[in-house]
Amino acid sequence: MAQAVQRHLNQALMRIPRRAESADRSTLAATYVAAGSFSAMINSADHQILFGRRGTGKTHALRHLQELAEGTGDLAIHLDLRTIGSTGGLYASTALSPAQRGTQLLVDTLEAVHDRLFALAVDGDFPDALLRGLDAVVSAATEVEVIGETEQEQTFGDAVEREHSAELSVTRNGGARAGARRRTSATASSRRKRTGVEQHRVLFGPLSRAVQAVADGVRPARLWLLLDEWSSVPLDLQPFLADLLRRSVLPVRGITVKIAAIEHRARFFVPLDDDYLGIEVGSDAASAVSLDDALVFGRSPEAAQAFFRELFGNHVRPILASMLRTPVPGAFVDAAFDGGAFGELVRAAEGVPRDAINVAALAAQHAHDEKITLAHVRRAARDWYLRDKQSVISRDDAADRVLGLLVDEVVGRRRCRTFLLPARDRPAVIDTLCDARLLHILERGVVDPRRPGRLYDGYAIDYGCYVSLLAGNRRPADVFSVDKAVVDLERLGSS
Repeated sequence: MAQAVQRHLNQALMRIPRRAESADRSTLAATYVAAGSFSAMINSADHQILFGRRGTGKTHALRHLQELAEGTGDLAIHLDLRTIGSTGGLYASTALSPAQRGTQLLVDTLEAVHDRLFALAVDGDFPDALLRGLDAVVSAATEVEVIGETEQEQTFGDAVEREHSAELSVTRNGGARAGARRRTSATASSRRKRTGVEQHRVLFGPLSRAVQAVADGVRPARLWLLLDEWSSVPLDLQPFLADLLRRSVLPVRGITVKIAAIEHRARFFVPLDDDYLGIEVGSDAASAVSLDDALVFGRSPEAAQAFFRELFGNHVRPILASMLRTPVPGAFVDAAFDGGAFGELVRAAEGVPRDAINVAALAAQHAHDEKITLAHVRRAARDWYLRDKQSVISRDDAADRVLGLLVDEVVGRRRCRTFLLPARDRPAVIDTLCDARLLHILERGVVDPRRPGRLYDGYAIDYGCYVSLLAGNRRPADVFSVDKAVVDLERLGSS
């Protein structure tokens, strides 16, 4: 009986959805876990940018915020920018200028927002003012002009009609009468030929007034615009989309905008000669909040374990309810994990919920009908590293080489897992390794007392990179002392 229950516990771990978009909204609402003060920060009506690595729960947070907003009677639109237009086609094309591609991106985004709002307006009990505002958005969002040559051909003439007839008849007295009739006509013609390329224009002034009309149409409700997967938009086009929001949406009363992005894959601001393109964080958008910072538990293992205990408990509760007739006695984590296995799982996750869920599922698969042990977690972490992370980075020779150098230097020689790099002029390969969740930023703005003007960022090497070395007391330490932890990538690369 105990083995059967244990098998169900492990199966529940394996059935947790890996991505927020694959779960229904009620499940997302029930499984959301607030990390520190993060939830209170994003619940404000201020415009905000939400930063976080892949897998940290940005989509889940926005979906949760959508549920909260709609629960209070507000309108919330969640828009996945990966689904807008043709991100991988037209927007990435080098045959068109950034201005042309950017304008088309704006049009496609406005069209998607309009369609979502129109569906809500039709299904809900909203005044006609909302529909009139949506009509105004369509009118203001696009004007079409033809760029190219225009040819015109015209032929002028009089419209003339002449009639001629011919007739022959014989009279009784032998006389004859003859006549002729003929009809001809000519008409004038005119033809105009226009060739060129149609281009869209976005008029920000009328568009802003139209968006205000939409916001007024839903009052007293507030409209929440939740833009997800911002970093899926090509980097050179992001400032165009940001500028549309700044000029036409952010100043509107009754609308709140939240944007989810990967920090080093986002470009919101481009300076111009006497102005700027995009959004200035701290001015146009009130603040930027970071899930990465909220989920860094290096200094508080207890807080990390509490967060993941609640996360797993929330996820498996509805799954187990459909599998078991009686509830599991005690806390789920204590029933499913043996000894220090759960603490090791939290350490392996490095603050990334998606990694924690995947490693736990693999560990449950290895355990089958037994409790998950430390060995199961380490084997699962190694499998996940090889399957999801190493396989991706192995296709990038530069990133693979730098990661190898860092592991050799930091883990192999220094017996640490953490290191420091200068905060400025960070090599692009470091961002690539962070994207793959092979490096994790733990602390920003570390100061060197000997050179106060120089700042460093602290990183940790992913658990999967050194898990096979773990035995006895060989666990790498966490050291952020500037004189011990700074890594010179140029020196490593030349050695």
